[in-house]
Amino acid sequence: MVLGCVIHGQGDLRVEELPEPEPAPGQALVAIRYGGICGSDLHYHRHGGVGDFRLQEPMVLGHEVVGTVVAYGEGATGPAVGTPVAVHPATPCEVCPECVDGRANVCRDTRYLGSAARFPHVQGGFASRVTVPAAQLRALPDGLDPRRAALAEPLSVALHAVRRAGAVKGRHVLVTGAGPIGCLTIAAARAAGAATITATDLLPRALEFAAAAGATACVRADDPDDANWPSDEVDVAIEASGVAAGLDTCLRRVRRGGVVVQLGMLPPGQSPFAGNVLVSREIELRGALRFHAEFDDALRLLAAEPSFDALISGVRPVEAAAEAFALAADRSQSCKVLLDFA
Repeated sequence: MVLGCVIHGQGDLRVEELPEPEPAPGQALVAIRYGGICGSDLHYHRHGGVGDFRLQEPMVLGHEVVGTVVAYGEGATGPAVGTPVAVHPATPCEVCPECVDGRANVCRDTRYLGSAARFPHVQGGFASRVTVPAAQLRALPDGLDPRRAALAEPLSVALHAVRRAGAVKGRHVLVTGAGPIGCLTIAAARAAGAATITATDLLPRALEFAAAAGATACVRADDPDDANWPSDEVDVAIEASGVAAGLDTCLRRVRRGGVVVQLGMLPPGQSPFAGNVLVSREIELRGALRFHAEFDDALRLLAAEPSFDALISGVRPVEAAAEAFALAADRSQSCKVLLDFA
């Protein structure tokens, strides 16, 4: 029996029995073990969409998944049957100008697991068995537990954001927002050699996770008198909260000529920001979307750093998906929550 986590509309999340999938030519069949609940999954659940992308049909959620190879379709090759693998969730077109230029993460015609950006929707990976293009499988490095490997997709997002910031070795990095992506951005900045990492958030529990990820100072974002605010301007600021106030903090705290990376997805429509500060201090504001080659780097980093386990705050069986989504949405208690499809 194949169980899947299917969203039918706002607030309508169901665990359903799905047809047994068969791999088409070029595809692999994967038995999913763990799936990480992402902010976009929560948006589909709570709002029936993400940004401008609205649900038009039932959709299997999930794009942070790991499992084991079961079989291949005609002409497909990859890791041997029985190999633990992580699934790269993107299928870029490989022919658009962005793909040709080596920037497949901003491909204009990509397919992404569990996304309503196109219709029919791209079904996701929150099912006990799924088929995916065989080229998207990555064998787990020796010794990497599948549970920790489920962090590969969001860690890839964080690694890409840090790379968009440029050289951070020996520098002071500010990260606004200590949700799962913010905490992984802290870990990525630490791995890239940042000398000081300041994290901000509104919730004490989130700041505890930030400290576990490697933040050297943790600040209550709503307390201007918090003694942990940096006394000097920072070199790089990465906005991971997805709110305009976080971007404002980054622009006002970064040094003249510094770099601000907008990683958090801001609300639909226009967002106010301190444009005059951007101009008068000649700050570079850069966007960061998803990732590409960073996925392989993320797996290697996860294999080398057991400390990432501290960011997994809960694991629930797929049958308890409603409980898992409620926990993932409660940032006063959780960081990254996984579904277990075993």
